Amino acid sequence: MATAKKTAAASPAAKKTSTKNTRKTQSSKSEATLWGYEPYKEKKREEYMTGGQPEHFKNILEAWKLQLMQEVDRTVHHMQDESANLPDPADRATQEEEFSLELRTRDRERKLIKKIEKTVKNLENEDYGYCDACGVEIGIRRLEARPTATLCIDCKTLDEIKEKQTRG
Repeated sequence: MATAKKTAAASPAAKKTSTKNTRKTQSSKSEATLWGYEPYKEKKREEYMTGGQPEHFKNILEAWKLQLMQEVDRTVHHMQDESANLPDPADRATQEEEFSLELRTRDRERKLIKKIEKTVKNLENEDYGYCDACGVEIGIRRLEARPTATLCIDCKTLDEIKEKQTRG
């Protein structure tokens, strides 16, 4: 576990807004909730990843995982309820395309669930919240925006630049 100190790149938790009216409503609240949890309020002189911070992130990760698992259940029930031998080929094709899209989404979510489980293990091993590349603190706000983050904002930016260069 790294002990290097670095100030967190303050990227506030993403607020879900689509119109001016919802922005006004949400800006009147203290801050957006994260999977049902308020953003962590650091105490004076609290060290990184001590106190209530690990429990806070474990709760967020478990809530996120539960939400994804519920989506899997809904998909199974939806596919069972909606599967019918439709006589019209166009209707059948539409239904198959919907099922295919839903299954691809669930596959991505299955991979995300594995990533969440790995992150929870890192949390339990006290190896959470530090950059895999350089070892500095990832930062509370970045972790709240993306609880499974394994890179600090600087290393992630460099990683994305390298990825663009190899693709282009």
